[in-house]
Amino acid sequence: KTTPDAYRLGVGIMLLNKDGKVFVGQRLDMSSEAWQMPQGGIDEGEDPEAAMYRELLEETGVGEVKILASTKDWLSYDLPQELRSRLWQGRFKGQKQKWFLVELQGGDEQINIATEIPEFKSWKWVDPKDVTGLIVPFKVDLYNKVLAEFDSLLK
Repeated sequence: KTTPDAYRLGVGIMLLNKDGKVFVGQRLDMSSEAWQMPQGGIDEGEDPEAAMYRELLEETGVGEVKILASTKDWLSYDLPQELRSRLWQGRFKGQKQKWFLVELQGGDEQINIATEIPEFKSWKWVDPKDVTGLIVPFKVDLYNKVLAEFDSLLK
C-alpha cells in the first residue's frame, strides 16, 4: 500500500545517437512546451533494466540500444502540488528513478513515436547541454544530476 508521501519507482532513459545528441520528446498531454527524455514506471516484479527496454519501446519505438551506463543511486523528483492529485491517483509525491545512458543502434528510422499509447507529439535530438533548458522546472535538478553523472561519457 502506498502513501501520499511515497515515490513511484521508475526508470529514465538518456538515449544518444551516434553524434552524441540526446533524444527529447514533446509531451502530448501538456499544453506548455514540455519536453523530456523517455521515462516510466517499473511494473511489479520487473527489474529496472527490463523496465528501461519496455518503456523505451513503448515511448519511442526503439528496441535496439547499447547500455553505456546507469546511475549508481536512485534519483528522485517531487511533483508540484497541483499535479500530485492528478497523477497516479494522488498516491505518490514524485518519482524515484534509476537512469540509463543508452546509445541508439542504427539511425533515426528506428524512432516511431506513433506508438500504441503515444506520449509524445514530436521529438528531436539536442546537445546534452541544452536538455535542461527544454524541460519542466520541477525536473531540472534531477536532469542536472543525470547529466553530471553521465558527463564523462557524453561528447
